[in-house]
Amino acid sequence: MAIFGKNGFIRKQEAAFAKKLLVWKYENAGMTLPDEATLSAHAEKIVEGARVIAKKSGRNILEIMKDTIKVIKK
Repeated sequence: MAIFGKNGFIRKQEAAFAKKLLVWKYENAGMTLPDEATLSAHAEKIVEGARVIAKKSGRNILEIMKDTIKVIKK
């Protein structure tokens, strides 16, 4: 099993974490959850965006997601 890459273990874990964040955000906002496919696609877009930001800034995705969580909680 590949660890890195578009279908690797780490990418899947990042997408799962982003998906959990989205569910949490929808529930806190009192909004209805979109279907599973839409939620997964949105999580993938978030991970891809975070990877682009990480590459440009020299930071890692975990740091970016932690900062994002702090902003969301405020």
